[in-house]
Amino acid sequence: MITVPLHAIAHARTGDKGNRLNVAVIAHHADVWEVLVEQVTEDRVASLFAHRRPTAVRRYLLPKLHALNLVIDDVLEGGVNTALNLDGHGKALSFLVLTLPVTVGKDALAAVRATLDARAHRP
Repeated sequence: MITVPLHAIAHARTGDKGNRLNVAVIAHHADVWEVLVEQVTEDRVASLFAHRRPTAVRRYLLPKLHALNLVIDDVLEGGVNTALNLDGHGKALSFLVLTLPVTVGKDALAAVRATLDARAHRP
């Protein structure tokens, strides 16, 4: 087993509505789907965002997509129309989620790397 940042095994997409952040976390390979389920929990994500004081974190599993969706309330300082922060849309906050440390088997990590290498070398 090896500990890596979440971005080593998954990527993310974000959206926002008002003061609610939506982060989809998608596994690069099916072999790491269970890592997402077991380790990217509501409690761990809430701890990661503690400095922004989320009022709720909800996680929705999307097993057929090997993905999960995180809905995080009250972390955008009011949202794009009222916040004075640099990223009222919350896009940069997906990178915060992707810094979450996860523990993964070396074989699963090798499968992810092979998938990413194959994608990089497509014509």
